[in-house]
Amino acid sequence: MTAGATATPMPEGRPIAGLKPSLIGFGGAPLGDLYGHLEEKTAQATVTAALGAGISLIDTSPLYGHGLSEHRIGAALRSVPRDSVILSTKVGRWMRAGAPKTDGSGYAGGLPHPAVIDYSYDGAMRSLEQSLLRLGTDHVDILLIHDVDVWTHGAMMEQRFAEAMDGAYRALEKLRSDGTVKAIGVGVNESEMCERFARAGDFDVMMLAGRYSLLEQGALDGFLPLALEKSIAVMLAGVFNSGILATGARPGAHYNYKPAPPDILAKVARIEAVCAAHGVALPQAALAFASAHPAVATVVLGAVTPAEIERNVALVARPVPAALWSDLRAGGLIPAHAPVP
Repeated sequence: MTAGATATPMPEGRPIAGLKPSLIGFGGAPLGDLYGHLEEKTAQATVTAALGAGISLIDTSPLYGHGLSEHRIGAALRSVPRDSVILSTKVGRWMRAGAPKTDGSGYAGGLPHPAVIDYSYDGAMRSLEQSLLRLGTDHVDILLIHDVDVWTHGAMMEQRFAEAMDGAYRALEKLRSDGTVKAIGVGVNESEMCERFARAGDFDVMMLAGRYSLLEQGALDGFLPLALEKSIAVMLAGVFNSGILATGARPGAHYNYKPAPPDILAKVARIEAVCAAHGVALPQAALAFASAHPAVATVVLGAVTPAEIERNVALVARPVPAALWSDLRAGGLIPAHAPVP
């Protein structure tokens, strides 16, 4: 797809409305200066490394650095043919230029444009128009309604859900029907909201963050079977549960963006011990488990350096012995009916 190639080709994921993503997608949240200020050259090199490794799906959002992630991805994509990349972004917020800079987005840096939450029809169209300008393209392939969940909106969630179905969903339907986008869906942190949207509308794809992983399988018996029933492709994000399945149960390990509580640390330590007994790295097992479910089209992983891209690609290339899954099941660490490779 781009200059350079990996020794082991990137496996293909499962189709999303006719699109054929790589098994691993690139998540653009860290490019918005999520945890710290990222040098521009490093950001560009990271996207270029992802493309060179055979990663064909790139996901971003206006929220990520209040437009900075989209700017950086757009700049990197100018060196490759547009149709060589499956590009995904989101609606639900647009940026107000010229307004006073505000904090509270959770990003360490980013652009000085405060976000306006807006799930209306016009708001979705305005959000996409701004995204296209930042990305430097005339279309995206996947468009998601972003963050309609309790995690984001608390007591206002029901109001936001109604707004999204009456407004943003109608906008996305129109964009799909006229061919502007190929697939529409939602991107949330709660499997229950994926279920609600799946029953309320006609969606092609849903991005679920953190709720189906080697550590927790809350989506296993509700949303994922429904996704298969309705032919909704799933983009899994947060499969390391904010870091603990990448770092292991060490002091300061993060779960759900906070220091992990004792019970989570204890469970991860048990999983890690089983992995070690089979010579398997914890993040390797985590990625293999997440990608094994037949509803999952691609697993979206963030990165901020080319070295992290190389590490992620290496993880997916390594086989995991079947005995590992048997031992995890025997220890009650994963459900007996959870799909494994």
